[in-house]
Amino acid sequence: MGTHTITAHWDEAIPDDADEVALVHGGAFRTYHCDCGTPLPNRAAAELHAMETGQCSVCLGSADEELVPGFVRRCAACAATGRRDVQLVWELAHSEAEQIITPDVVREVIADVTGPFRLSEVADATRLALGLPLGRLPVGPRVRDVLRQLEASGELVMLSAPDELLRGPSVVLYRDPQWQKVTEPSA
Repeated sequence: MGTHTITAHWDEAIPDDADEVALVHGGAFRTYHCDCGTPLPNRAAAELHAMETGQCSVCLGSADEELVPGFVRRCAACAATGRRDVQLVWELAHSEAEQIITPDVVREVIADVTGPFRLSEVADATRLALGLPLGRLPVGPRVRDVLRQLEASGELVMLSAPDELLRGPSVVLYRDPQWQKVTEPSA
């Protein structure tokens, strides 16, 4: 059995009007290679090969994700191990978090808050309210998703500006964003 180090290489010229979803999540503008010589013509083939060789299908076994050229972060899907078994455990934990941390739970946690609040504050309060130990479930990412859902439905407004522009205004990074509840105008 050969080594299965999968590498992704960015195209030299990414158009300024490139589809950001395809760029970040779809694997567009990248080519994939494995040291074992298996042909990897696209992202799907690279993910399948990673799974077949026991590697994380998100970071392809590297433990790092390069979301856009030059921005690398530790892989959250496999807890930066690069291993498929850890990825599966985290996928189950994310699924369990979706069942436990519902929009109604988060609404209840922020019900008495009158001013702005940060993601970290709501995540900590949610963990405490549900009696969840640290590291048991991905509370922060799930609470973030619920807060974004509440924002999209018009219940909250985000007050934070992005901490970093990764690729113009369409791919941005928020480290600990701040929201506020939308108040009904008084008549």
